[in-house]
Amino acid sequence: MLIEVFYDVLCPWCYIGKHRLQRVLADFPGRDEAQLRWRSYQLSPDERRSPGPTAAEAMASWTPPDRLPGRLALIGRLGAELGLAIDLGKARPVSTFDAHRLTQFAADHDRAGALVEALLQAYQAEGRNVADHLVLLELAQEVGLPAEEAGAVLAGDRYADAVTADQRRAAELRVNGVPTLVIDGGRPFSGMQPPEVIRAELDRAAAVHGVR
Repeated sequence: MLIEVFYDVLCPWCYIGKHRLQRVLADFPGRDEAQLRWRSYQLSPDERRSPGPTAAEAMASWTPPDRLPGRLALIGRLGAELGLAIDLGKARPVSTFDAHRLTQFAADHDRAGALVEALLQAYQAEGRNVADHLVLLELAQEVGLPAEEAGAVLAGDRYADAVTADQRRAAELRVNGVPTLVIDGGRPFSGMQPPEVIRAELDRAAAVHGVR
């Protein structure tokens, strides 16, 4: 069973959705048959590599003032329920293209999930610059990726085609937000659905494959 997860490091909902999915999978009888594939999706492809305003400040530019505190509080509360210390007052949006390239590289070493987790924590909780190659290289080493090869990936343009291919696939599937889940090529659905809805989608896919 293939579970494609379209995500971006800049998205706090992706951090929450990742851990929500993990909890659902932990109780799913067919979890050993489930393969996660992290699909690149850039929410803000025009962001620069140097940090600017915080994510909270950026949200203030498109969220009504009377709704912003509640929205920030909701993100913080949902994250805390999963043990996540999301701090959008620290996080500063930057380009995630190289982070996505590095995740594509990590997938070839079966470390994509670990790197996605490290990236989300670094950005969402610690406010680190995930466009900085030194930060990316440090995170790559933390999850067990070969440092020299990771450095070569960041120094060049390897896996750029894989990132753009994922974005084309998102367009073909009409994915227009993240986190979005696609199970075995089926219809895309939000990764922020209640756990019981995600479980129901997994059960349907499992029934098709005879997974128990």
